[in-house]
Amino acid sequence: MKLKTFPGGLHPPDNKQWSAHKPIETCPLPAELIVPLSQHIGAPAIPCVAAGDVVKKGQVIGEAKGFVSVPVHAPTSGTVAAVEDRLHPMGKLLPAVVITPDGDDAWGELPAPLDVQSASVNELRDRLRDCGIVGMGGATFPAHVKLSPPEEKPIHTLILNGVECEPYLTADHRLMLEDAERILDGVAILQKILGVKQTYLGIEANKPDAIALMEKACAGRAIEVVPLEVKYPQGAEKQLILAIAGCEVPSGGLPMDVGVVVQNVGTCAAVADSVLRGIPLIERIATVSGPGIKEPKNLKIRIGMKLSHLVEQCGGLNGEPAKIIMGGPMMGMTQLSLEVPATRGTSGLLLFTADNVPLRPEGPCIRCGRCVRACPAHILPTTIAAYARLDLFEEAEQFNAMDCIECGCCTYSCPAALPLVQAIRHAKGAILAQRRKV
Repeated sequence: MKLKTFPGGLHPPDNKQWSAHKPIETCPLPAELIVPLSQHIGAPAIPCVAAGDVVKKGQVIGEAKGFVSVPVHAPTSGTVAAVEDRLHPMGKLLPAVVITPDGDDAWGELPAPLDVQSASVNELRDRLRDCGIVGMGGATFPAHVKLSPPEEKPIHTLILNGVECEPYLTADHRLMLEDAERILDGVAILQKILGVKQTYLGIEANKPDAIALMEKACAGRAIEVVPLEVKYPQGAEKQLILAIAGCEVPSGGLPMDVGVVVQNVGTCAAVADSVLRGIPLIERIATVSGPGIKEPKNLKIRIGMKLSHLVEQCGGLNGEPAKIIMGGPMMGMTQLSLEVPATRGTSGLLLFTADNVPLRPEGPCIRCGRCVRACPAHILPTTIAAYARLDLFEEAEQFNAMDCIECGCCTYSCPAALPLVQAIRHAKGAILAQRRKV
């Protein structure tokens, strides 16, 4: 059987062998938790606690501000040591609630579980908002917003993302192997909210154990498991929709424009926790891997744990780190320090030593076209990057710079070592800034 995929893309070494066989371990609580109030796309949460307050696990410590926003909850019980600016994964100081755990890990009062069959769609969406559910694949878009399409754009297809195409990352893989029923409980909730006619679960072919297990678990549940070709960025929303549903999201459009919603399998598990147990999003699975770590693992971590604490649970550093990446090596964010806290979007922590980070001098573009062939968005990366370097942003926009998904395929494939995706990202930021002025 020919595996489904999309045009373009590439296949970097996946390096999943270091942790794919490692069962999920629960990371013990540290002496301090730093909980950022900005952990999602949209308006940051507003603190509703102060230094000296005693909080319980699951208690709201940051209230949502506006529709595209969600609250932030205490990951454990303890005392608020400070509400102040701390180093954020975005690379700057941003407001955070610092909690000193009391060791009891005692739950506060949680909302009562909802009966999925009798609860209304609005009740289910409100529960996801109140429990701070966001996209767990890395984008951290508030789930209740994504699940509120306008009436003129009905959703007929739900696609579940179990692809995990980023090298090294195996958290979603392990979640499917170890907690399939929890994922499927969340899928049933999403199906009711959206009223979809068809549901697909996409999994890359390099996870045959997960494909077999999920096919068995999905039997009789109106969910079709779709094995996909191993290719990066297979897990990107638009590419996944094209591969599975065979329809292309229009330029400048959203998946709902073609009647599709995509949700990560980790998000499904969090949805189940919030609706069936009243548990807010205070923990997630993250892969800690890379040649700079002694013992790669898949860890269940609390939001707010310092990256240094995760390293300690994996046997420590394997040499001085030359690069620290939160997320995957292709689309993840390079971090300034291991003192940065984990957030809801922390799918992984990768550490590389100087030997694993070869430095190549930037050379001239040789017009080889490799970036164009690899680009899954069908744009001209080298042309847009050239305009970006000259601050010719209107020209960059005319060449569809905003369609770039920032997957990094162009930079990875460039023999001249040109920082193409970084230049395009710069252009996109300038274009958005100009739009906001209009």
